[in-house]
Amino acid sequence: MKSTEKSRKNSNLDDLEEVRLAILDEMLVEAAFDGWTESTLVAAAKAAGMDSVAYERGDLKRAFPKGIADVLDFWSEREDEKMAAAFEAANPAPEKIRDKVRFLVRTRIEGLSEHREAARRASATLALPYYLPLASRLAWRTADAVWRALGDTSTDFNFYTKRTTLSGVYLSTLAAWFGDEDDEIVNPVYEQTWKFLDERIENVMQFEKFKKQAQDRMPDMSAFTEFLGRMRYPGK
Repeated sequence: MKSTEKSRKNSNLDDLEEVRLAILDEMLVEAAFDGWTESTLVAAAKAAGMDSVAYERGDLKRAFPKGIADVLDFWSEREDEKMAAAFEAANPAPEKIRDKVRFLVRTRIEGLSEHREAARRASATLALPYYLPLASRLAWRTADAVWRALGDTSTDFNFYTKRTTLSGVYLSTLAAWFGDEDDEIVNPVYEQTWKFLDERIENVMQFEKFKKQAQDRMPDMSAFTEFLGRMRYPGK
């Protein structure tokens, strides 16, 4: 591919990203009142400046081919990126693993504060049967973003257990946050939510400690396997 063709392609991608961002900004306002529906998405696109010609041309479909599912995916991915960037820029940075996890999960949830009602409605939408696979994938991706920010390089079974466990911590804390009606209207601190998060992290730390102890106490099975091999193939 020639450099001019690459440049044109990158320019198109940049333009598409700008369209997506503009629509998302409007969608977060619209969804707080009307929920995450296809009609709300159309209204958001128009509010973002998409005229009828562009709409009929298919520009909205080009930006979000799967409609609401793609918008929710796009928003979640951006929030994951913001969370990781905040962790990287933290000064002073948390030192203990539990403090790092707490910082990341709390930062991820606090990033939704400006659009809390839209986030609440998004959560309700993702709880619908049609969206459950997407909800699971987004929660998993957020958990994966946390562990990658922490420098996790595991590739064995721990890779999956870490992310599955953290997905549960994130989702349960998010639910607690939605239900935490803080008395401070101007600057809510959500003290009960962060206490809940601390308790969940402590549970995970205790589980990881128990899991490691169990693994350390497991007998070496190599000798037993060798014995079974001799039983099956006595001549070897």
